[in-house]
Amino acid sequence: MPRSDRYSIFSVFLEGLRGQTGWGPAWRKASPKPSYDVVIVGGGGHGLATAYYLAKRYGLTNVAVVEKGWIGSGNVGRNTTIVRSNYLLPGNIPFYEMSMKLWEGLEQDLNYNAMVSQRGVLNLYHSDAQRDAYARRGNAMRLHGIDAELLDREAVRSMYPWLNYDSARFPIQGGLLQRRGGTVRHDAVAWGYARGADRLGVDIIENAEVTGFRLDKGKITGVETTRGFIGANKVGLAVAGNSSRVAAMAGLTLPIESHVLQAFVSEGIKPLIDGVVTFGAGHFYVSQSDKGGLVFGGDIDGYNTYAQRGNLPVVEDVLEGGMALMPRIGRVRLLRSWGGIMDMSMDGSPIIDRTPTEGLYFNGGWCYGGFKATPASGLCFAHLIARNEPHEVARAYRLDRFRTGHMIDEKGMGNQPNLH
Repeated sequence: MPRSDRYSIFSVFLEGLRGQTGWGPAWRKASPKPSYDVVIVGGGGHGLATAYYLAKRYGLTNVAVVEKGWIGSGNVGRNTTIVRSNYLLPGNIPFYEMSMKLWEGLEQDLNYNAMVSQRGVLNLYHSDAQRDAYARRGNAMRLHGIDAELLDREAVRSMYPWLNYDSARFPIQGGLLQRRGGTVRHDAVAWGYARGADRLGVDIIENAEVTGFRLDKGKITGVETTRGFIGANKVGLAVAGNSSRVAAMAGLTLPIESHVLQAFVSEGIKPLIDGVVTFGAGHFYVSQSDKGGLVFGGDIDGYNTYAQRGNLPVVEDVLEGGMALMPRIGRVRLLRSWGGIMDMSMDGSPIIDRTPTEGLYFNGGWCYGGFKATPASGLCFAHLIARNEPHEVARAYRLDRFRTGHMIDEKGMGNQPNLH
C-alpha cells in the first residue's frame, strides 16, 4: 500500500482501519553526495530549521544536514520546552517575537503536531525594585505590539493559590504575564523540521561527525566527516555547546564558553500547573508535562565542560528554589534529570553572522534561549546564507560586537558567560 504522506484526521482514521501499515519513515536515511550547495553542520532544531527555510523560503534544495549522532540527540531533545518573547532590549524583542509568531503557525506550516501549547509564562517578582524592572520590560514589549500584563499579588494568587505567598523569605508580590508564551514538544520540533526539510529535497545525514574543514585560499570548500569528505560552496555551523570545538577545526576562536545546564522531571501527579512559572528570587522555572510530571530547571553549572551531565550542588540549588516557591514540591519524587551543553556568549545574546572565512557562517551563543528561538534562528540563518546579508531582525547579532562594544546584555549583569 502507498504510504500516507500527509498527516490529517482522515489519514489517521484510515491507518487505524488498516492496522497502521501505510505509514512511511518521516525522513529518508540519506547517504552523502560528493558535494552540495550548502552543508549545515548540526542536526538539532536550529540546523534543521535552517535547512527547511533554505529550501522553502529561498529555493535552495541542494542542501545537506550532517549530524554526528541521531536527529534530536542534542539540546533540542534536552530542554524544558519553554517558548516566550518577553524580552527588554531592542536587539532581542523583534527577533523573539518573530519566533513566537512562527511558533503560532508552525504546525500548519510543517503539517506536523508539535504540541504548541500557549499556556502562558508568568515571571514572579518579590520586591519593589523587581516590580519596576518588570514594568519596564512589559512596557517595552507592549511598545513593540507584544502582549504583557503586570499582575499584583492577588491576581497571581487567583491563578496559582498554592504558591508560598506569606511565610516565604521572599514573599510573592506579583508577576509579569505573557499569555502567548508556553511550551512546545521538543522532540516533535526536531522531527517536524526534519520531515519538512526532507520533503523539500534536503539530505539529512546522521552518524556523520565532522572531523575537519577543507579551505582553499581562505574559502571553505567542504567538510571532512566520519562518512567521508563532503564538498560545499557554503557551510553553516549550528552545533550549540560544541561551537567552540567545531569552529576551532576551521581556525576560529569564538567569544563563547560551554557550560552544562541541568533539567529535571518528577513523577506524574494530578494537574497542578497549567502554565509556566518562574521564581524571581532565585533561578527556578517549572511547568507540567502532558504526562503529569513537573518539568523544571535552574542555573548552569559553574564550570566549563562538554559533558552532558551536571553536579549535585546545582541540583541542590534548583531544588531549594523549588521548595522556596512551592513547598509541596518536597513531597514529589524526582524521576530523572539530564544535561545539555550551553554555548554561553559573553553578553548572553546569540550570534548569527558570517565568519572571516569566506563561505563559512556561524549560528550560536544561545545560552538559555536556544529552544524558543528555533524557528526565527533557522529563518534568519537561512536568510544570511542565501543572501549573504543579515535578516533585519537579526542585525544586532554580529560576531564582532564584543570588539566594537555593541553588546546586547539583556540581564545587565556584565560580560561573563556565567552571569547570563
